[in-house]
Amino acid sequence: MDFDFSDDQEQLRDAVRKWVDKGYDFDRRRGIEAAGGFDRAVYTELAELGLTGLYVSEAQGGMGMGPVEGMVVMEELGRGIVMEPLTQTLICSAVLEGYGPDALKSAWLGRIAGGEALVVLAHQERKGRYKLTHCATQAQEAAGGWTVTGSKNVVPVGAHADAYLVPAMIGSAMALFVVERSAAGVSTQGYVTQDGAAAADVSFSNSPAQLLTRDGLTALEHAVDIGIASLCAEAVGVMDKTMAITTEYMNTRKQFNVVISSFQALRHRVADMKMQLELARSMSFYATLKLNAPAEERRRAMARAKYQLGVSMRFVGQQAVQLHGGIGVTDEYIVSHYFKKLTQMEITWGDTLHQLGEVSERMQETAGVFA
Repeated sequence: MDFDFSDDQEQLRDAVRKWVDKGYDFDRRRGIEAAGGFDRAVYTELAELGLTGLYVSEAQGGMGMGPVEGMVVMEELGRGIVMEPLTQTLICSAVLEGYGPDALKSAWLGRIAGGEALVVLAHQERKGRYKLTHCATQAQEAAGGWTVTGSKNVVPVGAHADAYLVPAMIGSAMALFVVERSAAGVSTQGYVTQDGAAAADVSFSNSPAQLLTRDGLTALEHAVDIGIASLCAEAVGVMDKTMAITTEYMNTRKQFNVVISSFQALRHRVADMKMQLELARSMSFYATLKLNAPAEERRRAMARAKYQLGVSMRFVGQQAVQLHGGIGVTDEYIVSHYFKKLTQMEITWGDTLHQLGEVSERMQETAGVFA
């Protein structure tokens, strides 16, 4: 199997890396965090790079690219711990492309690709504990349309998004709807998450909605799997930069008049961090390559990948802080922000313990080395 990236993919990586290095430095990120965790101007810059149209077909004004390009982009955004929610854009554009009726595609995909509309997935509810089948939000058909009533929690940039993809129950079956933030009955309560990004609790009270698909659970599972694969790639970028910051610090910090990178015990720690990073990278590749697999195979692969990424993120983040000493947890020093990002990512889309349970439940009777 050829794991080399194409020239186009390398050019895409280079373009995003240059933007992160020049256009999204630590000071700019700190300013965005202080202002509430989201900057529409930054999102517009991502759109100008074509990234918001990555998963939108060329017929709808997008780039018509696939999971590998998405992985390349998210790795580079991870290096800069960019807070603007490109993952959500990838999720929603892919779900609209794959499951939406033509009218919804025409109404939203071009605007998403151009960065004019920001659509996010609003699926988490209290007591859900990562179970996608938990959905108390209800949908009612009325006057030839639909209304949605319920609440969703920890919605990325929920107070800034233009619309939401909302799972809701029609009787005993889950469907997926598009609800605009400006619709009647929609209210938001925004806040900043641990990593400094914006999120919100969003409530719907008989809010007008457009039906995206009646096969809501299938679409939601696919959406979450795209989110997991994107997070895995982003986490590789975060860990890669965390490693670079840590080794640079060790090569300059002196103790007993010698740089601490010369201490064998600390070099062993860095070697273990590197091993975890490469394990994570290989599982990120695995998740990306399985995104277009049949649903059961895809879901099994995402659980495996997210479990390994969770283990790696926790180890790399904790070791980076330990190797920095007290400065590693100060808000003024950059590595503390990478640590917070890794900590939050470990519990996003299902924490490590949850994913271990998913791996166990999805094991087939033939699982094993000698099957």
